[in-house]
Amino acid sequence: MSKKENGQIDSSLRNLFEDKNLAFVATIMKDGSPQITPTWVDIEDNQILINTAVGRTKQKNVARDPRIAISIADKNNPYHMVTVRGEVIDQITGEEAENHIDKMAKKYLNKDKYPFGTPGEKRILLKVKPTNVASM
Repeated sequence: MSKKENGQIDSSLRNLFEDKNLAFVATIMKDGSPQITPTWVDIEDNQILINTAVGRTKQKNVARDPRIAISIADKNNPYHMVTVRGEVIDQITGEEAENHIDKMAKKYLNKDKYPFGTPGEKRILLKVKPTNVASM
């Protein structure tokens, strides 16, 4: 197991975020208990991007407490994995979030538009700054 306290995601781990691997995202509920959700994931520079909808549990949790943990195992080799602890440093709504969910639909489903949106749903892009990275 390799561990980096500086939060840098090196090039050997970027493919975990760039490929069609699901990320398991853990946030903290109001009562202090953990909450975990499998989700699509992206990376830009050294920030992890998670697209969700305003009002969903993970979004409400990080609005109250920005601490977050993310774990990804390679779909073809579960021993190639990364676990990241960090914090949400930005929450972006509007066109950037809407365009990003379409990018994720293309990546994960090979569809040009995100097919699971509901009327009135507002997308929000969570930008995560890693503080601790462990990999195998």
